[in-house]
Parts: sequence; structure tokens; C-alpha cells
Amino acid sequence: MDQLRRDPIAGRWVIVNTDNPSDPGEFEIEKNPEGKGTCPFCYGNEKMTPPEIQAHREGGGQPDSSGWSTRVVPNKFPALRIEGNIDRQGLGMFDMSNGVGAHEVIIETPDHSKSLADLMDHEVEKVIWAYRDRSVDLRGDKRFKYILIFKNHGFSAGASLPHSHSQLIALPMVPKNVKEELVGAGSYYDYKDRCIFCDIIAQEYQEQERIICENERFLCIAPYASRFPFESWILPKEHHSDFSFIRNEDVIDLSRILKEVLLRMKKLLHDPPYNFIIHTSAIEHRDREDYHWHIEIMPKLVRIAGFEWGSGFYINPTPPEVATRYLKEVSI
Repeated sequence: MDQLRRDPIAGRWVIVNTDNPSDPGEFEIEKNPEGKGTCPFCYGNEKMTPPEIQAHREGGGQPDSSGWSTRVVPNKFPALRIEGNIDRQGLGMFDMSNGVGAHEVIIETPDHSKSLADLMDHEVEKVIWAYRDRSVDLRGDKRFKYILIFKNHGFSAGASLPHSHSQLIALPMVPKNVKEELVGAGSYYDYKDRCIFCDIIAQEYQEQERIICENERFLCIAPYASRFPFESWILPKEHHSDFSFIRNEDVIDLSRILKEVLLRMKKLLHDPPYNFIIHTSAIEHRDREDYHWHIEIMPKLVRIAGFEWGSGFYINPTPPEVATRYLKEVSI
């Protein structure tokens, strides 16, 4: 019989197919359509993007010129714009505000043919530094309450351009999904006086069924109530609630484990489309004891349809214990 598993953080339920689990070869991967025209993220095309916000160039160099290894630019078609005031107001029973925020693109490499999984460790480090630097800068803007960093890899995962890149959106409010996670973690802390994520890490070490890989400062697990086949979470072993406070020495280990997990997925699942999201606490000036920042990586191998939208349940055809075994066995 299949299992119903409850996510202890958000409280959502997942239907896990434990009777006839799907193996990696049973998923059909939707490939990117062939792109046409010139890529604005490649060397020599810097003038095709809005003026850069920051870039890493060995030995310096002029802004908006070649020679960079990572580059951050405003999104040419932003979901939110940085200019203006929020101006919250009511319209009868409804609420609205101006679409104020920040929407930036982190171009991870000048090499059009490489994905994040293909980069060298020190190149991935520069991407993590760009995430951290932009988070620190934007959190100083009093209009913003949350910094969302995410990556869409592959056309069916939402990437409009095939050149490897991530995005950052600064929001003037805390998103509903984040609030639910903060409430769930806070309720657990109020009851047990412990961080739920720290307890999850301890239990995963005890059970030894869902740890995919680890290094000195981070580990990667397939969460017990995985919503999607081969879903993976990267967590710092030490308790920290806010990604923007990440320490210098942690960046090296984070870049290594992120690359490792993405490379394992790429080899096992034949370069699947995926999304990853950095889950971090809302903008505060303290380290919360009830929350633990982490990265959630979700390969796009199944379609979300009417049952999921109507019920809030997810159906996962590959139990996390099975996914862990496959991912651990990949030779990288």
C-alpha cells in the first residue's frame, strides 16, 4: 500500500508510491527548444543587457565589457521595479500596492555551453558570493521584507534563456509560502524549544536512509515527505537562519555540495529541468533560533495537475529512500 507522509514543517501531506516506485529511466525529460538569435548573456554581448550591477573580473576591467566570470544585471523584463514608493492602500475590501521591488539576474558563467553543474568549484563559489553580496546590499533597503533567490534550469522549469543563470527578487512583503514555513518552524520551537531543521538533521543521521552526500559544513538529504521525485535539500549543519549571514568559510563547502548534487542529478536523470530555491528567513537583524536556512532542489520530472491544485497534496512516484540510493550510486 502507498504511504501518506506529512511534512513536519509546512504540515502538507504527500502521497508516496512505495509499492511500485519509479526509477530514473521512467521519466520523460522535456528538452529545451533550439534557441534562435544572439544570446545576451554571452561574452561580447554585454550591451544587450541593462547596465550591470556588479561583476567579478580578475584584475579589474571596465563595467559592461568582457573578461567577467560572473555578472549581475537588472532583469530586462522585471516582475517588480526598484523605483517608487510602495503606497499600500485599500480598495473597499481589497488591498493593493505599487509593484515595487528588485528583480536581478545572476549570469553564472560566460560559457554558453556550461550549466552550473559543469563549473569548477571556484566558479560556483563566485556564484554563491554574488547571491550573498546582492542579498546584503538589498536588505539595506527599508522597503524590502524578503529576498528570494532561485534558479530555473531548462525550458519546462521556466528558463526563458538556455544560458546558465539564476534570479533574485526583493519583495516588499513576506511571501505566503515563507510565512507558512516560518509559522510551522516557530510552532515546533514553541513546543519543543528546538529547531525543527536541526532535529531533522539529527534524525536523518540516526536513520541513515535519506542522506545523499555531505561535507564538513553541509549535508544533502532527500526529505522524508518529498513532494517530487528526487527532490533534495541542502542544509548547513550548524544552525543559521539567514543565508545573507553566511560565513566566508561556509561558501567553499556550499559551492562544493551544490555542484555535487546538481552533477549527480545531471548524470542520473540526463540533465533534467529543475528549480532550486534558497529558503531563508525574512529580513531581520538577528539569527532566529526557530528557523534554519536551506536550499530546496526540485527536478521537474512529473506534471502538477488537477488533483494537486485541488487538494494541496502531492503524489511522488519515487520514495525519497529509493531516490537517495540512486543518487548515491552515481559515479561523479
